[in-house]
Amino acid sequence: MSTASLPSYYLAPTLPSIPAYSEEPQEHEQRLALANRFRPRSSGTFVKHSKNGDVKLTLNGQEGQIPAYGSGGIIDGAIDIAKTDGVTNVEIKVEGHLQLKEIAEGGTVDKKVSLARAVLWSKEQMGDTPCPNTSSFHLSLPTTFDFENEPCNLPPTYSVKLSGLPGFTARIEYSIYVTVHKAPLVKANFFSINVGTSTLTTPFVYYPRTRPAMPTPLPLILSRKGNGFESTSQWQLYESVISSRRASLQDIKTRLYTPASRIFCASQSIPFHLTLESSALSLASFLPFGPSGQSSAKKPTRLQIMRQVTVDVRNEMIGTQTRTDMWRVDSIGEAAFRHAGDGPTWISFSGEITVDPSIKVMGFKAGGLTVKDCILFSMTPPEAQKAPFIELRQVIPIRLTTDPFSADGTGIGGLRSDSEYSVPSSPGSRE
Repeated sequence: MSTASLPSYYLAPTLPSIPAYSEEPQEHEQRLALANRFRPRSSGTFVKHSKNGDVKLTLNGQEGQIPAYGSGGIIDGAIDIAKTDGVTNVEIKVEGHLQLKEIAEGGTVDKKVSLARAVLWSKEQMGDTPCPNTSSFHLSLPTTFDFENEPCNLPPTYSVKLSGLPGFTARIEYSIYVTVHKAPLVKANFFSINVGTSTLTTPFVYYPRTRPAMPTPLPLILSRKGNGFESTSQWQLYESVISSRRASLQDIKTRLYTPASRIFCASQSIPFHLTLESSALSLASFLPFGPSGQSSAKKPTRLQIMRQVTVDVRNEMIGTQTRTDMWRVDSIGEAAFRHAGDGPTWISFSGEITVDPSIKVMGFKAGGLTVKDCILFSMTPPEAQKAPFIELRQVIPIRLTTDPFSADGTGIGGLRSDSEYSVPSSPGSRE
């Protein structure tokens, strides 16, 4: 075959210039989407020594004085043993501890749960192979545990107390245990205590992270009809009535709007809208009791976030009405109102509820311990019997999250399956 008939290779033309890449868009460019980025893992380590100094525990990816892990977190590090002579077994395990105690009532729940365990070295399995001075480990935290044969989400580290009689205390704690077994130099004594065994324990914080599945909706606008706000599908309307004590005054209809998802980031303000509708005389009479621009416990009309912590160690019902649980309720957020508009028979307000920044643990349920949140819309006159209107209390269940909403790279509000965040389920109407 003659090579003269073979086609020549095609040479691609050289490009005189290739556009330079930049992380941020230039003046003539626009960012269409930005993918979620995982928070960079800490490069620090946590180190703890046993009392006799023979054993050292190192945990990777830690910065604080106490180790901290999130949902499905990986506990990895190493165990260093100064003297391996006589070592028969090296073990690490992770445990959770749920303790509920009723004061004066006598009920108690005390449950320890094994979450992860690994035997890093065993003389029985390794035979004459000497125990290494350093053993690495890699343990995964589960996301659930079994309580009385029912699966529960692994709850965060938490502690709460209700003072008084009756009262309660509740604690959820997590710990890492390291045990280095050694053959005793002498025969174990009467109590079977092996003085050669070294143990090391450190607590850690379990802090599962959550975020809403959708962003906060755009604020509502006032209706052209002149009777308050124009509702949209992204906002939920809650109606109620402030009843009048006097025949000369009409009842006041209330329309409270909150984002329909009812799932909010605790570090972000929660928006709302409120319209009061009645006769001009009733609205004028209500002004001293109505919303104001300042957050104050002394104001009759308030919008708050309330947290209820319930402890029930027996889960029983006495008769058909009385339960055996106990609870405490605290205000963890307060709203500030601002005037949005008014007419002859209506007045509207907008505003935001700010959650107390000290709130780090979100709602959960574990065993007989339940933590849940709600929005409370209330009107409480200072002198109830003399006031022209009757007290109002309206409760809206919500869920709080640790982190704000973040869209993924396609612009959809879902989260990737490998994300360290979870999306809480919608709160029930009866929570």
